[in-house]
Amino acid sequence: MNTNQNILIIGFVWPEPNSSAAGTRMEQLLLLFKEWGWSVTFATPALDSNFMIDLEAIGVNKKSIALNCSSFDEFIQELKPTIVLFDRFLMEEQFGWRVAEFCPNALRILDTIDLHCLRLSRQKAFKEKRDFEINDLLTEDISKREIASILRCDCSIMVSEYEMDLLKNIFKIDASLLYYLPLLLEPVSKDSIQKWLPFEERKYFIIIGNFLHEPNWNSVQYLKETIWPLIRKEIPESNLLVYGAYPSQKVLQLHQPKQGFHIMGRADNAQEVVSKARVVLAPLRFGAGIKGKLLEAMQCGTPSITTSIGAESMFGDLPWNGFITDNPEDFAAKAVSLYQDKTLWNTAQKNGIQIIEKRYLKSNFISEFKEYILSLQNNLKQHRLNNFIGALLQHQTIQSTKYMAKWIEVKNKS
Repeated sequence: MNTNQNILIIGFVWPEPNSSAAGTRMEQLLLLFKEWGWSVTFATPALDSNFMIDLEAIGVNKKSIALNCSSFDEFIQELKPTIVLFDRFLMEEQFGWRVAEFCPNALRILDTIDLHCLRLSRQKAFKEKRDFEINDLLTEDISKREIASILRCDCSIMVSEYEMDLLKNIFKIDASLLYYLPLLLEPVSKDSIQKWLPFEERKYFIIIGNFLHEPNWNSVQYLKETIWPLIRKEIPESNLLVYGAYPSQKVLQLHQPKQGFHIMGRADNAQEVVSKARVVLAPLRFGAGIKGKLLEAMQCGTPSITTSIGAESMFGDLPWNGFITDNPEDFAAKAVSLYQDKTLWNTAQKNGIQIIEKRYLKSNFISEFKEYILSLQNNLKQHRLNNFIGALLQHQTIQSTKYMAKWIEVKNKS
């Protein structure tokens, strides 16, 4: 069994832990692999960003790669990774066939982040002013692409139990191809709790999230148009601080301090601003995965109010870190109660600590995860024989995508 691993991560973008939960997730995986003593290379076709993590500082090799270019084939043959992890299915679509052809014995892992087909199907249903139905998933082209990608990989790591159940029950994905690995957190120490600002010293509501992510932008609009006026009517002196990376001009135009609605833009330190807030608001009307901003609120001792989609797969059978409601009037009323009632607020804060301790502690997951990876490698031949549909899709993809990519490469040179 090989324990001296050389892992290649093919990223959709350079990791930005301070911009999104996806960036946090990737940072956690990078640090975990380094903890295990593995050699890690992070490669992406994306342009550098001003907010990306300093990969070299954590001992991760950095590589820029090109789409539809045989230079990747030379790169991977020279690197000889034992494991290739694709950051979202779009990267597996682009590079999976090259990995399979030029590095066939490497374990192929897909980090889904969230099910794109679920998020986009819910978004489409919302825009069409109707309820989302499971059948919506079965008619979308993106579902076919994403499920094919999952089948082509040796395993897909999932952050949401709800999404795992969807894959198994609706798409009939074999359980052996799926692995549950939520966001990984350290315990909330007594020292951290003692440093939290008390109820009386927290003065505002907050919403936080990357504005490039459509569910976040929609929730800010929903707050501005519907929920915030109801809260402001009950607490006229209250303020809502709206934080998020990459605010566009249409976001900035919502800035109306006289109404207590403040567009703050990117938070240099998200935990710092969340730690000073009294209540986090997250009225998400569509989306998927688990919400990093709500876990962050729990880490900061800040209660939250969200929707059933916002809290999906996050708390099991434990009481929520505040309230969950899909009705805008009830959302506003619960926000007012949580903001004004110290006893209610303190109970919600304790609930958040319990959720972290029972569902997200890193120490509860990492040993099993490592054993799972090594076991897959040790039994890779049989594992792939058991996944005939995946092998068939890999064969068809190599035949079709390979020649399309080669045609694009030739066209780009001409």
